[in-house]
Amino acid sequence: MGIRTFEPLKIFSDLYTVFLFTRSDIRIALIPVTLFAVAAAPLSSPLRLLDTVLWIWLHLLQFNVANQIKAPEEDKINKPSRPIPAGRITVHDATTLRWALVPICLAYSALYSAQLTFVSLSMLLFTAWYNEHDGDKEPLSKNLLTAVMYGCLEMGGTLVAARDHTQVSDTGMIAAELTVAVFSSTLHAQDFKDADGDRETGRRTFPIAYPVLSRIAIGLAIPLWSIFLALLWELDALSATAFVAYGCYVGTRFMLYHTKQDDKRSCKHYSTWFSLHHLFPAYWYYHHGANGYPSLAFLEHILNGSIVA
Repeated sequence: MGIRTFEPLKIFSDLYTVFLFTRSDIRIALIPVTLFAVAAAPLSSPLRLLDTVLWIWLHLLQFNVANQIKAPEEDKINKPSRPIPAGRITVHDATTLRWALVPICLAYSALYSAQLTFVSLSMLLFTAWYNEHDGDKEPLSKNLLTAVMYGCLEMGGTLVAARDHTQVSDTGMIAAELTVAVFSSTLHAQDFKDADGDRETGRRTFPIAYPVLSRIAIGLAIPLWSIFLALLWELDALSATAFVAYGCYVGTRFMLYHTKQDDKRSCKHYSTWFSLHHLFPAYWYYHHGANGYPSLAFLEHILNGSIVA
């Protein structure tokens, strides 16, 4: 009987394979959600940051593995460096990993609170709906499910980062709800660059179903959301001007530049814009403290002014 030797290189290779499942989502998910959790909680201690990142990454990992075992043929076109099309792991082994992550995520969440466990369970159920039950096949359900899962990540990360793991502040709750609204209405910014692969797998994204309208929609939505967020979070004049100007630039790029490389570059700008607004809860806490929370009073002033005029 042979003796298996300890192979550190193999272990590092396997860990790198696991990391590759989430590498493409670090910029659009892991970093923004972590920033949000730190800002919205706010962070109870520097050491809690590691726990927060781990919780977010584990749940992001289980979603990505479930998603990537579903359509590896799409990744051969859009993302050939991912672990399955690159030949680093088989679909069978990735499927085993996908279901092994379910109890791991739930057990890790249970260490903190029942509320966090509920958020974790919700994320797992929405993941199954999106992947195993084809929630990603239609544009509307794809965007809504993705946005809701993003909100789950933010709520969970905030609960881990906070001193009290059982509740999220009013400011944090409003910020999470805003993220779901913003993401669901602008998420298709990420789909333009993947249109070729999506057509191969029969996925109907907004850029495929409505190629012209989808660009107009994203070109308007990002600047309008920029104005709304700047007013809601009561940004100072300089910060508001910079954020709105950048939002206008990003929206204009999607309308004017249409090649695959252009869309990849525009998507990077979108990720940056989307990440920036995750810092606004921290801005609010700094200027207003933890007692108050943002409101829609500015809309009433605008409407009243319009009516008077």
